[in-house]
Amino acid sequence: MKILGLSVLTGVGGYAVGLAIGVLLINLLSSNRYDKSMEAAMTGAFVTGPAIALISFIAMLVYLLMRKAG
Repeated sequence: MKILGLSVLTGVGGYAVGLAIGVLLINLLSSNRYDKSMEAAMTGAFVTGPAIALISFIAMLVYLLMRKAG
């Protein structure tokens, strides 16, 4: 239970980091003039946030399981 809890907590932190990365990348790289803030928010919330959350959850789960087994 502790392994799953720590993995979920890491996933939540990963979502926050992914959200910030998505907003930053869109603000720096997008050529959209009219609704750049909306594009940044939606990309962070629905693309980069969940992607980084999933990656961080899986990475922490694998790390903790390998550490427990070894």
